[in-house]
This record gives sequence, structure tokens and C-alpha cells, in this order.
Amino acid sequence: MSDLRITKITSRIGAKVSGVDIARPLDAATVTALGAALAEHKALVFDDVDLDDEGQQAFVRAFGDLTTAHPTVGAVDGAPNVLPVDSERGRANHWHTDVTFVLNPPQATSLRSLTVPPYGGETLIASSAGAYRDLPEPLRRLADGLWAEHTNDYDYAVADEDIDAEKAAQRSRFTSIKYRTAHPVVRVHPLTGERGLFIGGFAQRIVGLSVGESRKLLELLQSYVTRPENVLRHRWSENQLVLFDNRITQHYAVDNYDGRPRRLHRVTLAGPVPVGIEGKESYSIEGDASHYTPVAA
Repeated sequence: MSDLRITKITSRIGAKVSGVDIARPLDAATVTALGAALAEHKALVFDDVDLDDEGQQAFVRAFGDLTTAHPTVGAVDGAPNVLPVDSERGRANHWHTDVTFVLNPPQATSLRSLTVPPYGGETLIASSAGAYRDLPEPLRRLADGLWAEHTNDYDYAVADEDIDAEKAAQRSRFTSIKYRTAHPVVRVHPLTGERGLFIGGFAQRIVGLSVGESRKLLELLQSYVTRPENVLRHRWSENQLVLFDNRITQHYAVDNYDGRPRRLHRVTLAGPVPVGIEGKESYSIEGDASHYTPVAA
């Protein structure tokens, strides 16, 4: 614990962690310090980690219960809590918060680099707390009272000619269980009390508005999330791990590496049911995700 160092990367999001070997069991003081750093900086970068799948799971498990790999997508063989993030299996090049279509999305996501392309392939991570603070007061008052429906079953707006048999099969697996959940547009962070815009790509409709009205309003709010000041642009190198707070960030995997191999492994930490500014919890409309994640206290 005495050698732990946290160094900010940008003023609003991101910090590098040094002085701790996360391949070894962590003492309680280090776990507490890293949890506090994650809540403050939203994303933590660990360089030169010596981890395999078992070690990555053990590191994340130090902070609480794990989810399985995904509600509908298969895990790494022999590791039910590890999701392969492989460019050959699809690319998450859209802004999103992980698995917000279920009642209690993960509270944190870890990504570990296995194969990195020689150029490109960055992961962008945005602070939705910074976005909320940037809202003009009239927009902030409006957002405070809104709820959004999140789903894994929606029109991806991809041209038919761009969907081959493999992509169609991936889409079919992703939506094999349909989920719809209503979350507050402004979520209160359970540790810091910060307010953040809890939207992203799975948020498809504002409750009480038409699809067209919802799209315009969500695009407006989303434009504050992706302001450059709120974004950490992480360039991967081998043997890195990035841990980010899924309660108050969004992320985007940039598809700018000419189809070169890009492989990461993802392990996520079970989260609580989100709460809005009036203390009301999110509610499920369709789909049971109990096989995927326990509810964290």
C-alpha cells in the first residue's frame, strides 16, 4: 500500500496506477484505495501487468462479485466470467455503457490487452459526470426528470448490404434474449453522490416521448458526453489493464486499425440497481438477467 501511486492523465478522467502488483492478492487497504481512486478518476490504467484470465478474475473479484461474461454472448472456454473482445467477433465502435439493457448493469469493467494492432484501436472513455456538469441549467433541469428505455434489441441503422451471414449470426446471438429496462437519465453515483448522464447506445427511447423526439433529445445530451474535455483516449500496449467505472462513464472502441488483430479480455464487476436523483430505482420491462449478474449491495 505504501508504494501505491495515482497519477492523473487528464483533468476530468483517467489516472495511471503504479507501485502495486495486481497479480498478487491485494490487502484491504489497497483495495479501498483503488476503489476510491476509481470513483474519483473514473478510469485507471495499469501498465506491464502479469495476468492471465484467472489472475484478471481474481483482481476484479477483490472488489466484489463478478458477473458472467455476458447475458447472451459466449465466454472464453473454461472461463465463464471472461468475455473475449475480439475484432474478428465484432467491433463495439459506438458509444455505450456496458450492458445497460439489464436491471443492474456492471459497476466496473476491466479490459486486459492480449493482441494490439500496430496502430489505432484506441478505447475512448468518457466521463458522464463531466457531461452533466457541462449542461446548461435549463437542460440540466430537463434531464433530471427524464427516464430512458434501454434495450439490446433495436435498429442498428446498418445498411442491409453491410450485414453478411456472420454479422447476422452475431446480431442474432446478441438479441437471443430480449431485454428492456428503464433507467434514470441522470444517475446518482452511490459512492460519490455525483450525477452523471446514464444514456449511451442502448438508450433508445425517452419514456413518454416518441422515437423521433427521443432520438433528438438523446443526441443532444450525448453530445455533452463526447466533448473532448470529457474523454480519455487510451492507446493500448501489450500487457495493460484498464479498469473503468461503468456507473458514470461511456466508452467506444475506435475502428481505425485496418482489420488487424485486436484482442482484449473483459471481466466485469456486478453492480447495484441504478438510482435517480429522487431516489427511485430502475425497473425491468422485459428480460430476466439473474443468470448473468447478482445484484450488488
